[in-house]
Amino acid sequence: MTSTSALVWDKKTLFVRYIEECGVSCELLTPHMIAAPFYRGKFVTLIVPTGFANPDYSGLLPALKAASSRIKRFVENGGNLLVFGAASTREDAYSWLPFPLRYHHAYGPVELRIDHDHPAISLVEGCDTGCIECDGYFTEYEGTVIASAARKPVMIAKSIGKGEVVAATIHEYPSPAFIRTFCTAPEEALF
Repeated sequence: MTSTSALVWDKKTLFVRYIEECGVSCELLTPHMIAAPFYRGKFVTLIVPTGFANPDYSGLLPALKAASSRIKRFVENGGNLLVFGAASTREDAYSWLPFPLRYHHAYGPVELRIDHDHPAISLVEGCDTGCIECDGYFTEYEGTVIASAARKPVMIAKSIGKGEVVAATIHEYPSPAFIRTFCTAPEEALF
């Protein structure tokens, strides 16, 4: 088994260090790297943090759109993708994903209703799910709802080929248990 990940962001961030402290090696991928056709990385999981579509926080969205076919191929070939809230009102914020996903931005504390049978719910292990910060909810999606707030989906999972996409608007770092599990597989997938 191997435990590897890549975090997509414009510059170094503490999130990379957090992932490494969970026992998973983490490579920082900048927008230029993921949009470059010659870049070839291998890892188990690709992570796209909160704020990826908000130009006040990052310049990721154009690069994610440019790399959409590579992202789809990565997941189909066994890679996992963890994507958080767009932190934007853009209609096309998730158009780079290999399935339809629409989001409504609304930041604030919520009470989660959880599907305890889905293994990805470990993302919120150790959090107070009675009052947790979210930056919105999904208005259109495919997949399984893992957590909702006021009957609105805030975390979904969708299998695509050999891989899985987990999308969450939960505004917390994922638990160490989730990171270790979601970023570990028998082999890495090529991005």
